Amino acid sequence: MSVDEICLKLPADDAFHGVAHLVLGGLAVRLDLTFEYLEDLELALDALLDRPSAGDELTVRVLVADGELRTIVGPFTSLRAEYEDVGGAQDLNLHRILSAVCDAVEIEDRDGGQWVELTKHVDTAKERA
Repeated sequence: MSVDEICLKLPADDAFHGVAHLVLGGLAVRLDLTFEYLEDLELALDALLDRPSAGDELTVRVLVADGELRTIVGPFTSLRAEYEDVGGAQDLNLHRILSAVCDAVEIEDRDGGQWVELTKHVDTAKERA
């Protein structure tokens, strides 16, 4: 099993969100992911990066293995409560966004904050070959 991994630490300031998108886009090109996969990943990342972080820095870790792209982002403050509030059928909330673009979402408490793991099943160039 081959695992590709990228770990990016960036200030929790909005001005640095573009850096995370640039790295994600580069990974998508390298893996020959479709535009739809990239769009889903960017939407999920944006939904998370807009939430309050538990510190001055955010970590975005992306792992690719066995047809899955896992993105781990954190630390956040009180993200679980917002995610678990599913709201009404017409509400465009965090739960609805992440559930629509990811195959699995897990929230874990560690290191004084909440970390989100997003899983998306993808067909990479290696698997199509």
